[in-house]
Amino acid sequence: MLVIRTDFSDQRAWEAVRAALGSSDYMEPPHSKEDRSYEGLSVEDVLARLPVGTRDPFIAVVDKTTIDSPEMPVMLVDLNEWRGQYGRTFRVVPRELPSIEVNLSLANMDFFEFADSADDDGVFRGFRD
Repeated sequence: MLVIRTDFSDQRAWEAVRAALGSSDYMEPPHSKEDRSYEGLSVEDVLARLPVGTRDPFIAVVDKTTIDSPEMPVMLVDLNEWRGQYGRTFRVVPRELPSIEVNLSLANMDFFEFADSADDDGVFRGFRD
């Protein structure tokens, strides 16, 4: 999974986010892109800069909202074009990210199933009964 940093305002918070994202035994550690030229970019601008041939089903963006919130809700961006929702976003708390990555990589679930299950504030905190 590719994690793109767009907020550089708090190094300590960024390190906490990276640690939270890399703490799972169920997924490979994420690959972080820490390029200041991405600072403050919109999702559309980040998508326009993705390397040709990116094959991940989604990317994660660490922006100001992620850095400023104690929950560290990372923005996920759908890269799958076949459903016509390329660029759709929702946020996820780090503890739920392994489940999303595993289910999407196995094609067990689709991005929209997680996005549609986000809470009213747009953050996915897990499936509720």
